[in-house]
Amino acid sequence: MQFEVWAPQADRVTLHCDGATRALERDPERVGWWTGQARAQDGSRYGFALDGGPVLPDPRSRRQPDGPDGLSAVVDHGRYAWRAAWAGRELPGAVLYELHVGTYTREGTLDAAAARLEHLAELGVTHVELMPLCPFPGRHGWGYEGVSLWAVHEPYGGPEALKRFVDRAHELGLGVVLDVVHNHLGPSGNYLPLFGPYFTDTHHTPWGAAVNLDAPGSDEVRAYLLGSALAWLRDYRIDGLRLDAVHALYDTRACHFLEELSAAVDDLAGELDRPLSLIAESDLNNPRIITPRAENGLGLHAQWNDDFHHAVHTALTGESQGYYADFARAPFAALAKTLTGGYFHDGTYSAFRGRSHGRPLDRARVAGHRLLGFSQTHDQVGNRAQGNRLSALLSPGLLACAATLTLTAPFTPMLFMGEEWAAGTPWQFFTDHTDPELAEAVRRGRRREFAQHGWAEEDVPDPQDPATRERSCLDWSEPEREPHARVLAWYRRLIALRREQPDLTDPDLADTKVAYDEEARWLAFRRGDVRVAVNLSKEAAAIPLGSRRAQVLAAWEPVAAPGPDGLLQVPGESCVVLVQP
Repeated sequence: MQFEVWAPQADRVTLHCDGATRALERDPERVGWWTGQARAQDGSRYGFALDGGPVLPDPRSRRQPDGPDGLSAVVDHGRYAWRAAWAGRELPGAVLYELHVGTYTREGTLDAAAARLEHLAELGVTHVELMPLCPFPGRHGWGYEGVSLWAVHEPYGGPEALKRFVDRAHELGLGVVLDVVHNHLGPSGNYLPLFGPYFTDTHHTPWGAAVNLDAPGSDEVRAYLLGSALAWLRDYRIDGLRLDAVHALYDTRACHFLEELSAAVDDLAGELDRPLSLIAESDLNNPRIITPRAENGLGLHAQWNDDFHHAVHTALTGESQGYYADFARAPFAALAKTLTGGYFHDGTYSAFRGRSHGRPLDRARVAGHRLLGFSQTHDQVGNRAQGNRLSALLSPGLLACAATLTLTAPFTPMLFMGEEWAAGTPWQFFTDHTDPELAEAVRRGRRREFAQHGWAEEDVPDPQDPATRERSCLDWSEPEREPHARVLAWYRRLIALRREQPDLTDPDLADTKVAYDEEARWLAFRRGDVRVAVNLSKEAAAIPLGSRRAQVLAAWEPVAAPGPDGLLQVPGESCVVLVQP
């Protein structure tokens, strides 16, 4: 078979495959590329030596059986016999579910997670969003320090297990979105700098030197990232990619990398004849990211909406530290603004940043489904000192209100695993670094970070302690008992309402109308004929809906339809969804 590698700075490149060695030759057609033939098959172990140095894994390795530091292995993708006939699922009307393979079950494997997918089909979600799967040192971690961007973490089950997972999801009618990290690679097991200028000091990120998207040699780096993204969609039948922290993809070229990626993904969707989606994580509040390329945008299909989360969180909890400060001044006003305009910071002053931030969305051009709304994510839970979920902070009634806001807002809703039954387990920051110095640096850094916010060192979980990961695994006995069962039933009912009521998936942001009382702590909004009311106060609230006849579709506590006075009487810490034609 043909082997090739980009190593523009090398004078000699040697292929080591199944114990045999041969020198590769320069490719006369492609600058910096080395090629050669060798006998190999699925599972063959191989690597490259540069200028007589150690044998290194392939930057485009499809499998790392012994971890990031071991030899690569050949993967024949044609060997897998796909079972499910799959036409794909689009984002409009979707409900996403963020899932971390290593803690979704105690086994922490893709096969074990696949065995629990029926729960998600019964819940009513449409897409599973997998947190990153690329190899990283050790067994357990969040996945955001992965390397080998074309491979699957071996302790999760490797390439074949991912195919089985996707196949099972598709059999159940579930799309699969994969979280990919292009803005940095992990500090351990990253051999890319030895092969070429994959990173540049021209720009800097919180993780060090930036990925080289615009400096000399960046053509091949961009092609490397594009190839990896398309491989997930093609070889594993993934339905979409969530792009981590795109604001850290520094690119000064005329055609931004994200625009190039979106064009390539759209072309592949046409080739495969099924929809493919790109979802950005971005804190820029820049509508250009989700504006079509034909309208001079970057062409991504959706983005996470942190502003909606922050408004919901401050209204529910009253927290005001850090970036919550801008929202906590008037949380119900902030929530109303995000429900109708998408962004809270749309050119307004941000005290947290000390400057103005964002720009307005054009509601006539940007559909609501292009923003993902959520009340919890891995970041917003796991980056708290003790990884406590909303279920550790709020009553079941307020959790029901959070679910109602998320699942009836004019956005594409996303849930974080376990949220749907008010999981009692935390989700904490955990690592399994094999480098003792790196492990200690992460441990000290985590404790130092939270000490600045008043946390005692002993109260911050040790990321390297296996018990930290164990505490973070879901307890699958919880959904069968109260109060978890009641919360789960509420989530199921709300998701069912999205299917039953077309107004709840209407993409028109301008059609959402909001009323609220900051002091009384209630908020109500209208989407077409559907009315939603949440009362976050402990006291009952009389919410004016008007004199038109209304029918209650779902209520956390028993609620009567409004009388002739048009007032809806909502108990404390409760919520209701009505139709008012």
